[in-house]
Amino acid sequence: MKIPKRLQPLIDDGLVDAVISRLMSGKEADVYVVRCGAEQRCAKIYKDSMKRSFKQAVTYQEGRKVRNSRRERAMQKGSKYGRAQQEESWQSTEVDALYTLAGAGVRVPQPFGCVDGVLLMELITDEHGDVAPRLGDVTLGREQALRDHAIMMQHIQKMLCAGLVHGDLSEFNVLLDELGPVIIDLPQVVNASANNNAEAMLLRDVQNITGYYGQFAPELLDSRYAREIWAHYENGELQPDTPLTGLFAEDTTAPDVEAVLEEIAAVAAEEQDRIIRLQEAEDAG
Repeated sequence: MKIPKRLQPLIDDGLVDAVISRLMSGKEADVYVVRCGAEQRCAKIYKDSMKRSFKQAVTYQEGRKVRNSRRERAMQKGSKYGRAQQEESWQSTEVDALYTLAGAGVRVPQPFGCVDGVLLMELITDEHGDVAPRLGDVTLGREQALRDHAIMMQHIQKMLCAGLVHGDLSEFNVLLDELGPVIIDLPQVVNASANNNAEAMLLRDVQNITGYYGQFAPELLDSRYAREIWAHYENGELQPDTPLTGLFAEDTTAPDVEAVLEEIAAVAAEEQDRIIRLQEAEDAG
């Protein structure tokens, strides 16, 4: 096939030996199957921000840290240099997330580096060596749906323990190989402790995944894993191996407004007494 312009430098540098086929075209990137030595890998070519259709990118970037203060200022100003740095940051976020999540025990493709806006990574295949299907393209039995849903909840839990929320998780960015689900597409990953939208995004991620598996195991639709996971996280109790039940009871206890007002009044009275004593001491002096 014709070699995409963005892949030619990698071929010239010997990082890629041949382009085999186009795998998919997504909202933020085009993906190709390439040969690197004896292995087949993925080459993900990120689209320019002007062509990328990923909505509300700024929402996802909230809380991301930039080590270089000059780069951060340029990105905030939106200068030409700043836009270029913003693009580099968007791309490097996925590479960093892949390494972080792999280290946390989450099943993601192995990255092999990002060069000039092209991410080389592991090609996920099925038991026959063919490209693994997306979760949304397969039909599951009830038992497999229950098993794989539990695995996905563990992955989401481990991601949060690593400080990350996928932010765009659905059956369309999960691949299914012979060992189970593999999570892909992470350039929009969210910093859980620094992004005000992290909780809402986690709830949506879990809802999307549970809704899909719930087609094959309807009992999952009544589960409340998202609230359970986030409650453990908020309370500082979440660990990678924290048992999950899918049960969560909302705190329906109405706040005791009268008691709160009494406490505020008591604190105000103490402060007033303190001021009077200080004034009396000054007058006596």
